[in-house]
This record gives sequence, C-alpha cells and structure tokens, in this order.
Amino acid sequence: MTVERILPTDEAHDLLELTTELADRELAPKVVEHEQRGEFPREVLRTLGRAGLLGLPYPEEYGGAAQPYEVYLQVLEILAGRWLTVAEAVSVHTLSCFPVAAFGTDEQRSLLPDMIGGELLGAYCLSEPQGGSDAAALTTKAVRDGDEYVVTGTKAWITHAHTADFYNIFCRTSGPGPKGISCLLADRATPGIEPQTAERTMGLRSSPVAQLVFDDARVPADRLIGGEGKGFTIAMAALDSGRLGIAACAVGLAQAALDYAVNYARERQQFGRAIIEFQGLGFTLADLATQISAARALTLAAARLRDAGRPYSIEAAKAKLFATDVAMRVTTDAVQVLGGAGYVADHPVERYFREAKVLQIVEGTNQIQRMVISRALAKG
Repeated sequence: MTVERILPTDEAHDLLELTTELADRELAPKVVEHEQRGEFPREVLRTLGRAGLLGLPYPEEYGGAAQPYEVYLQVLEILAGRWLTVAEAVSVHTLSCFPVAAFGTDEQRSLLPDMIGGELLGAYCLSEPQGGSDAAALTTKAVRDGDEYVVTGTKAWITHAHTADFYNIFCRTSGPGPKGISCLLADRATPGIEPQTAERTMGLRSSPVAQLVFDDARVPADRLIGGEGKGFTIAMAALDSGRLGIAACAVGLAQAALDYAVNYARERQQFGRAIIEFQGLGFTLADLATQISAARALTLAAARLRDAGRPYSIEAAKAKLFATDVAMRVTTDAVQVLGGAGYVADHPVERYFREAKVLQIVEGTNQIQRMVISRALAKG
C-alpha cells in the first residue's frame, strides 16, 4: 500500500525516493540468504553510508546531511520494510554516534566523518547481564591509571559486538548511582575487549548480538566523553532519540506485514471469492491499517518536537510503546491471515512475527516506557 507522506522539503522527497531505490536494489534481494546464514550485511551498511544515509540527522560540518529527525525516521521506516536487521543497524549506529556528536571534544569529533560515512561502525554498550532495565545500577568499572582508564566488566545484548569498529562503553568511574557513571569511546582493536559467542536469537538472525567482556581493557583518558559522571545523562539523552528510531522501525515492519497480508488476502480464494471480501478478515485488516497510521503519526509528532528543540522524552516513550505493540499485533494477525502458510518460512510474515518481538524489548522494554509515562503523569 502506498504511504502518503507530507515532507518538509523537495530534498527530503528526493531522499526518500533514493532510500526506496536502494532498499529495493540492495536490501530486498539479500535478506533471505543472509538471515538463513546468520551473516551480518556489513557491505550494505557501507553502501548506505556512502549514499549519506547513516548521518542524516548530523551536521554537514561532520559529513552529515543536517536532515530533520522527522525525515530520518521515515528513511528508517522504509529500510525496516525491506530488512529490519539493516534498519536496526542504522538506528544503533546513529545512536552510537550521538555521544561524540553531542558531548565530545573537538578532537573526538574529528572521528565523526568516518563514523557518519559508514567506514566505522558503532556499538552502544549500556546493558549488562544483571542490569538491563536498571541502567543506573551498572557495575562495569573504569579505574584511572595515569593517561588511561582500565575497564573491567561485562556488557550484554550488544548489537554489532563482533562487527563494530568503536564502542561507547558506559562504566562506573566513582560511587553508586547515576552520578558515578561515565562514557568512554574505545576502538575495537583495544586489547582486553573480548566479544563472546553470538546469542541464538529468535529473530534478526543476520544481526548477531553478544556479550562483551572487558578484561583490564586500557582506554586512553582522552577518550572520556563529556567528563566523569556525565555518562548517565549521555545515555538517557541518546535513548530518547533511539526510542524514536525503534518506533520507526516498528512502523516499517508493521507496514510490510500488512501489505503482504493484504496482497495475499486479495488473491486467496475460499468459498468462491477472495478472503479479503469476508468482513471478519477485512475488518481485521482495516483495524491494522488504522493502528499503523496512528503509530506513524505519533512517532513523527514526537520527532517534530525534537526538531523544534522542545521536550520530547515522554512523547518518545509513548511512540516506542505504541508502535512496537502495534508491530507485534500486526505481525501476529498477518500470520493468522495466511493461516498455515503464514507459519512456514516460504512467506516473510513468519520472519516479521519473530522480528517484531525484539522491538518491544530494545531501547527500554515497553514496561519501562509505561513507567516513564506514568511517572510523568504522577508529577503533573
């Protein structure tokens, strides 16, 4: 189904056309094979970087495109509709560039052109095995030793753990709580950074995630971002933007599932007519289409607040919560529309269903989003 979009500029319109062209040519033909092999499409990310799609919201002085977040999220939506692994990789990489772009020194920001251009791929190392949702309780330590920090600990569920060229490491440099957390930028080649065996995940199988063990990894002190004790502030600011990225991915995945289910329902004949003509099924599809439109509108409304420099944290939480729940509902019903055919890998709705679940978990579980929203309501 064609999505009607109102874009702020002709440049944005051309950008989305380019994205659609690249997605159809570079993503769609490769997804099945890569997912079956569990092979990360690193070259696809380089292609997107060279096309300017990895630095869309960042300033032109660093090699970015200075596009509104509203436009960037619609690019993510298009990519997710073809291959969620790639869209999520773009979202995570954009998130990984944020600490340096927003809080880094001029020297640190000199790395941004290669980051944004896709030559360097990033990973965001916040979650830990015992502290996924409680980020303020993280235990990975960084102890100052002369001109270096010595990092010890373990991070969990790290996207790009094996393929990243740089890591944002959120670690404890002083006492307990959020004020004791700092952020370090480490190169992949740093001795003592040890990616572990990739997890066996339900979906996103071409995007292996893994634990990262830091065994006395020495990171230069000039790679401290924003100063000691600023890590939690950096992490939360990044996650507000990241949640919008995941919401956009959810919208794109849901739209792909709906489109496939609608096309199937138009062609599938039962009792002498197309099954979409039966109200029980047709009304279900109508509800799904409406929910996707609502999720898209909520996500872009939050993005416009961000673009305007206004508070948007709560709206980002709402968008992430609603859009990812919608994606789970749409992909579940898409499988049901196809019946037995939807349960086999010959049809992509089986993959969409498995992939949708992770979107309710990453960048803060949906239970965390509800907590964020309800606390805001309690404060008035």
